[in-house]
Amino acid sequence: MSQQSNSNPRWKQRPPGSTWGDFGADDQCGRLNLITPLKVRQGVAEVKEGKTFCLSLPLDYPGGSLLNPRRKPPVLRPTLRSKKSNYNYQLRCDDPACTDVTCDDLAVIHLQYSTQWDSFAHMGQMFDADADGVAEPLYYNGYRAGIDVVGSERAEDAGIFDFAKVPAQSTSSANALGIEKMAERCVQGRAVLIDLHRHYGRERKLIGHKELMAVLQHDGVTVEAGDMVCLHTGFGQMLLELKREPDKHSLENSCAVLDGRDPELLQWITDSGLSVLIADNYAVEGLPAREQPMGCAALPLHEHCLFKLGVHLGELWYLSELASWLHAHQRYRFLLTAPPLRLPGAVGSPATPVATV
Repeated sequence: MSQQSNSNPRWKQRPPGSTWGDFGADDQCGRLNLITPLKVRQGVAEVKEGKTFCLSLPLDYPGGSLLNPRRKPPVLRPTLRSKKSNYNYQLRCDDPACTDVTCDDLAVIHLQYSTQWDSFAHMGQMFDADADGVAEPLYYNGYRAGIDVVGSERAEDAGIFDFAKVPAQSTSSANALGIEKMAERCVQGRAVLIDLHRHYGRERKLIGHKELMAVLQHDGVTVEAGDMVCLHTGFGQMLLELKREPDKHSLENSCAVLDGRDPELLQWITDSGLSVLIADNYAVEGLPAREQPMGCAALPLHEHCLFKLGVHLGELWYLSELASWLHAHQRYRFLLTAPPLRLPGAVGSPATPVATV
């Protein structure tokens, strides 16, 4: 329920069902606080074989921009050295005594194009935190747009259209809730894999509370407070098979997605105590969400997790090899190590997560 606070400088009331203030007035880590040393030890205890799995897609996948027209594949370019391309550069050009050949490059990368983490600054909501009848744009724990999360409103300061004309300066910054706050917590502990693909294959299936509970019961999977939950749908494997040439029909009509409009499912996310929620699909939840009356979130699961609970979302991971191994060995828990880039002010980050079993 909505709660009052006389001590928090950013809000007088918090959204119903939220955790604002539960981890401290100035908390920026949300349920990462539940990944305690005990949860790390529990994760380490799941390492029986010492076998590792890379849970990232190649970062130039999915390919193209059909999933999100605002996100483009990464661009690699050599750095500049002595007014020449610093790639296969022979240092004897600078010093005849040197035998070295060097390559040095840069990347222009959309941070949420491929395997990624969402920070809490990625998705906010309009909410009346001041209890004055006026909603304002806010993020987790009452951090404010324009004050804590700032960025130029000029179109010329957004995107990259002409490399030669783009000034070498940032035009946006999450001064609070940036992805570096997640990186500082290391993101390592016990994880649980829920294998939706094993039950539904590549059928486009909207998964609500009823369907999820049936899978957990059938597979004997238990989620405890602080666990990192991974949903295997097979979408990541499908992207690999499409070889960076995805088609619109496959992207929009394949594999399981969570029903963000299901209040019982959202309540389970709250009650389970899971620390982060990860999927190998595009947004964890189905997009577009089921239609609702005006005045609701377009991405209700994002609202519930990022805005209300402080639960980071991981998207477009690669879980198929891990899922197959766990099934063959009658296991569902593993040690997950998955920090994002420690890039101050960013609202999302690529990740190269590692599962150890």
